Amino acid sequence: MTTLTTTTITDDISGMGPLAAPFARAGQRLRQADRGRPWVLDTAVVVLVLLLFCLPDLPHHGGAGDGDGDDRHRFQFAFTQLPLAVVLALQAGLVLPLIWRRRRPLAAFAAIAVVFVLQWSLGAALRADIALFVALYSLALHGQLRRLPWACGVMAAGMVLVAVRVSPAVSVWDALFFLLSTVIAALAVGLMVRTRRARLAGLRERAARLETERDQRIRLATATERARVAREMHDIVGHNLSVIITLADAGAYAADTAPQRGKEALQLIGDTGRTALGELRRVLGVLREASDGTRRAPELSPQPGLADIASLCDSVRTAGLEIVYRTVGEVGALDRGMQLAVYRIVQEALTNTLKHAGAGTRVTLSLVVEDERLVIRIRDDGPGGQRGPWNEEGHGLVGMRERAALYGGTVHAGPAAEGGWGVEAALDLTSGEGAR
Repeated sequence: MTTLTTTTITDDISGMGPLAAPFARAGQRLRQADRGRPWVLDTAVVVLVLLLFCLPDLPHHGGAGDGDGDDRHRFQFAFTQLPLAVVLALQAGLVLPLIWRRRRPLAAFAAIAVVFVLQWSLGAALRADIALFVALYSLALHGQLRRLPWACGVMAAGMVLVAVRVSPAVSVWDALFFLLSTVIAALAVGLMVRTRRARLAGLRERAARLETERDQRIRLATATERARVAREMHDIVGHNLSVIITLADAGAYAADTAPQRGKEALQLIGDTGRTALGELRRVLGVLREASDGTRRAPELSPQPGLADIASLCDSVRTAGLEIVYRTVGEVGALDRGMQLAVYRIVQEALTNTLKHAGAGTRVTLSLVVEDERLVIRIRDDGPGGQRGPWNEEGHGLVGMRERAALYGGTVHAGPAAEGGWGVEAALDLTSGEGAR
């Protein structure tokens, strides 16, 4: 049983009130003990029936009733006095099969029904006949439901036999009414308990399933958040480190020939590093928790958008790329989420151009609104061929495709027909909010 189910059952018991709660707890403990040693309860039922219904019949040797006067004479006339050995044998045949009433309910009922019919065919009445009703209850509770019509037919035939046998003392119709009412009561109680147990089992299963689904949702949300943070970290760190490395190489080369240019390179490296540090703090700030376990509100700044692409191009130009940037259409109407996706795609493409084509490469960047699509085109005149991070194993292309897929888009990257390298991404403006 899951923790959720146990908690629910405990709450239900505590809400039953001061009188019913102790009995409910006792029943719960009894069921727990029964699951460990089921034979103990079965044996206890047999012993109880023997003590309550078999021992009182032994002094009378199978006689029925304790009535006085005319009632006693009528019952003595109706029933046959059997030898003690026969009474003991019939009692054993009626009661002992109850040991298998839960494991083999149909077999136990059949065995008791045979002894019951034999007993009444001999004209004897025994208090141990109560075992037949216990067996019917157990069959309704533990057996196959499709066997119940057959068992009800056997019970009806047996009750008719009993009613005929007691007809000298009791009206047949009165006897049938009482006996069939008892049969219906045993059957109804068994079906009611069976339905209740099935309902509780369904609730436990549903609670376990809900708990499993909750854990799966938590794990999925965690994995999704990790992937998002990893994508952001890759874009921020990859781009800024590429710029820093290019500026450092250029500064080292200019240190001897043009010290002033080397100094400018160092200043640009510092500015780029501070920008990268600020973006990292913004991304990681939402994950940081206080030492006491409570989450502090991080210092947030707006996510980069299309307005920041110009400054992105300026920072890449300082590293040596020649960039021509233009837009066509109402690109400023895009929602913030799509603007961030566009910014990161452009940032990743420029970073890889800087990393693999090197300084002095000319890049053409365009954002074009075509009908219901936004097309991003990046072309450079650097060397073509296969660029390492752009194969299917690289994180850059995977991250770009993931961002584009959020807006029903696609990304294609490869050598351009006219030379150099090209990246083209198409985003669907009608997916999500798209354009407002």
